[in-house]
Amino acid sequence: MVLKHAFFFTALSAVLILSCASSAESDAALPAPGGRVNGAKIFSTYCTLCHGKDGKLGLSDAKDLSISQLSKDEMVAVVTNGRATMTPYKNVLSKAEIEAVVQHVRTLKTVE
Repeated sequence: MVLKHAFFFTALSAVLILSCASSAESDAALPAPGGRVNGAKIFSTYCTLCHGKDGKLGLSDAKDLSISQLSKDEMVAVVTNGRATMTPYKNVLSKAEIEAVVQHVRTLKTVE
C-alpha cells in the first residue's frame, strides 16, 4: 500500500513538473497586448539564464548584449543559427519570435 502511494505521488510530481515547464515555454510565445509577439517574455524564458535580465551576465561565455555592435540582421542570424556555445533557436522559435527577441535585445544596448 505504501509503495502504491509513493508511486502515485512520484508520477503526479513528474506530471506537474512537465506541465509547468511546457506551460512556461508556451506562455513565452503568447502575444503581447496589441497582438505582437512578446520578445521580452521570450527573452526571459530562453535567454536570461546565460545573458541575465539586463544582458550582462555572461554565463557560459554568453556575450554582453548591452554592448553588442551586431546589426539587427546579424543578431537574427545568431539567434537563429547559434554561435560558439549558444544554442540555435531556429527549431524552437518562429521567425516572428526571433525578430521579437532581437527587438527586445536591442533595447538592452547601452552603447551606440
